[in-house]
Amino acid sequence: MYGTQSADRRPPAGQGEKLADWADGRLGLYALAKANMRKVFPDHWSFMLGEVTLYSFVVLILTGVYLTLFFEPSMQEVVYDGTYTELNGVLMSRAFESTLDISFDVRGGLLIRQIHHWAALVFITGMLVHMMRVFFTGAFRKPRELNWVFGWTLLMLGIITGLTGYSLPDDLLSGTGLRFAHGAILSIPIVGTYVAFFLFGGEFPGEDIISRLYPVHVLLLPGIMLGLVTAHLILVFYHKHTQFPGPGRKERSVVGMPFLPVYLAKAGGFFFLVFGVLTVMGAIAQINPVWAFGPYRPDLVTTGAQPDWYLGFSEGLIRVMPGWEINLWGHTLVLGVFIPFSLFPLILLALGVYPFIEAWITGDKREHHILDRPRNAPVRTGLGVAWLTLYAVLLIGGGNDIVATHLHLSINVITWFVRIGAFVLPVAAFIVTKKICMGLQRRDRAMVLHGRESGTIRRLPTGEYIEVHEPLTQADLFTLTQHEQKPPYEVGREVDAGGVRRRVKRSERLRARLAKAMFGPDARIEKPTVEEYREITSGDHRH
Repeated sequence: MYGTQSADRRPPAGQGEKLADWADGRLGLYALAKANMRKVFPDHWSFMLGEVTLYSFVVLILTGVYLTLFFEPSMQEVVYDGTYTELNGVLMSRAFESTLDISFDVRGGLLIRQIHHWAALVFITGMLVHMMRVFFTGAFRKPRELNWVFGWTLLMLGIITGLTGYSLPDDLLSGTGLRFAHGAILSIPIVGTYVAFFLFGGEFPGEDIISRLYPVHVLLLPGIMLGLVTAHLILVFYHKHTQFPGPGRKERSVVGMPFLPVYLAKAGGFFFLVFGVLTVMGAIAQINPVWAFGPYRPDLVTTGAQPDWYLGFSEGLIRVMPGWEINLWGHTLVLGVFIPFSLFPLILLALGVYPFIEAWITGDKREHHILDRPRNAPVRTGLGVAWLTLYAVLLIGGGNDIVATHLHLSINVITWFVRIGAFVLPVAAFIVTKKICMGLQRRDRAMVLHGRESGTIRRLPTGEYIEVHEPLTQADLFTLTQHEQKPPYEVGREVDAGGVRRRVKRSERLRARLAKAMFGPDARIEKPTVEEYREITSGDHRH
């Protein structure tokens, strides 16, 4: 009777509760929220690199929607008679005129344009830096190979989207970039001319290129990228988040804060911080002043014309390549353009397929949720630094004229520096990085066995001076010794006990050589064993 009275006195459900019950009955939101809202995320500053990328993408979508309301993707020729009097009476395309209108006549238009451009640069920068963090720490290993492919595809699509985006205004700078792309397409054997005619709608500059780039830039590519970002985030939620080694952090447990309310509150605040920084950059840092370049004319080239940084290395490949041409079966092959044009995706592809190559070499099929310290994978770290070095050298080649004028150097000297450096510097960077990693491993081993240098000098009764070492905490000892050092893959005995030589495939021999080079004795310093640690610490060895 008492329980019945209490139930009768319960206040009626509010509108919000009724709506929640209605949605839960049809979508199962309660079970979904219960399973994921308390999901634990580890806390480390490097994880924010992915968040910067995500929030920049959101800003790109928001500002891009605003710009589409005023931009007209038409190459119809008009005579300008607008607010920017310096260009009054100049013949230009309607695309360029609408860009000027956005910049000078639409309220907030110039600010939104510049926020959009800065967000694009930060977005691609964030993707590359985030992927490098994932690469150097081995976060791409099982079960995250598919997420790595998603991220790499996003990087490729981001580069293409950036190219199509800054080509839309039809100013002298973007027109020069389109001319560059047109020449690269023409270098494709046999079909290059047909592809160029189809894209541009005839001889360069054509009449259709802007109207065709526009839906690709505002609809097709962003739609694909939005789907990939969604899939990427779903997989992040599905898999346990990776974490750096430390006490309590194991393959089956995560140490961190729950998604709701801690992580969600931090993420929301960080979004507005990123949005605010991009807004400040758009307000005070000028970028892409199309009015200063003027409308595109095929007979003119902007002095110091450079693409955005993420495409600079592709232009560097073409600028430093010798002008080779050959005639084959009645066709002229412009190898000086086609070879670097082909190398551009191949250099990026090397980054995309690496996780699968390493998985084949190691043969490791286990799941990995604990990150590697880069020093404990010196060959992988060296390869990553070598790739970045090649990228940087070719970026210098893409801006050889700017480097020459600002540093008062010969452009010929810079060109030859890039040609030689593209082969020499990545190798040198790999060797130096590997040696640094090996040195750091030796230091970790010494710290585990002897402790940390305290800076305190003690004089022994014998008159000898020594430095007192402080023993490491159990947490530090665990962090420095938790990594595995499994023996690399080996082919094994080629002759069995009966004296019969077994057949070994060339792929297995190659795999064994690569495994030895990447994970063998020359690529690691053996971490201290328990016996070594006890022997050192049991006596008076730690002064």
